[in-house]
Amino acid sequence: MRVGVLTGGGDCPGLNAVIRSVVRKGVQEYAWEFTGILDGWAGAVKDMTMALDVRSVRGILPLGGTILGSSRTNPLRLDHGIDRIKDTLDAHRIDALVVIGGEDTLGVATALTEAGVDLVGVPKTIDNDVGGTDYTFGFDTAVGIATDAIDRLHTTAESHKRTLVVEVMGRHSGWIALHAGISGGANAILIPELEFDLDEVCAWVEKRFEINYAPIVVVAEGAVPKAGQMVLKDESRDQFGHVRLSGIGDWLAREIEGRTRKDARTTVLGHIQRGGTPSAYDRWLATRFGLHAVDAVRDGAFGTMTALRGTQIVRVPLDDATRGIKRVPPELYAEFGVFFGT
Repeated sequence: MRVGVLTGGGDCPGLNAVIRSVVRKGVQEYAWEFTGILDGWAGAVKDMTMALDVRSVRGILPLGGTILGSSRTNPLRLDHGIDRIKDTLDAHRIDALVVIGGEDTLGVATALTEAGVDLVGVPKTIDNDVGGTDYTFGFDTAVGIATDAIDRLHTTAESHKRTLVVEVMGRHSGWIALHAGISGGANAILIPELEFDLDEVCAWVEKRFEINYAPIVVVAEGAVPKAGQMVLKDESRDQFGHVRLSGIGDWLAREIEGRTRKDARTTVLGHIQRGGTPSAYDRWLATRFGLHAVDAVRDGAFGTMTALRGTQIVRVPLDDATRGIKRVPPELYAEFGVFFGT
């Protein structure tokens, strides 16, 4: 059997660990051959590939990014996109695909499954918002990076007695903001799932100053105020129709400074959160996902995705996994209300 491997969407710590485990197990246990598809769906459409074997995946476990490259190309918006992908698979005699990606990449995989392509999905995203799985690899690394940044910012906030607003990734879900904010001792955490009251945020900030401590406000990039619109730097969109977010942190710092008459600054972590070496946990989870993806291909369990449920790796239908975004439950966010403003 010849199996294709593809990584799509934003890069993410742990992608190379998946590639490594898929190739190692497929070659060593089943004598399969592997073809890497370059630059995500762009490579599948344009017929850009590379050979993958055990030697080519040695040493990549601790590396960030993906040796296959990635892109946000949406073949469903291209003329004959699905047919061109099928032509690429036929040209390289690829019998099945392992598709590693987030909601958009797996959405395309779902469409390909419906078009008769045999494939298995592996979920990845630092946002942890893919449905059907408790966690995705990349999330733990992103939270660790954001937490470390918040820890460091506490010292400069205290030294200058100013508010520091930390903007983290999270388009539609606030998992990074909530986990890193609580782990880093933030005094306010704002997430996309719940519109925030600016007056309440300023009250939390003032309360923190009253006890002679400087506040740290963590805000997800997709968070919005109750009476306003999402704050954006521009209105441009990617090929999946997503607005390119950023700007809420700067806006919030200006509002807090104007209302409290206290100095406020913004730190936007941006792509730092998904770059660099994956954490030990993300390497562990990504490796397990890869091993189980090979088992799913062996069993002919196409149209499914590997998922973490508790401590077990299970298979879930791709259609179920891509039906909706996994968001922070209001009751979970409410658990931490005791820390806001204190």
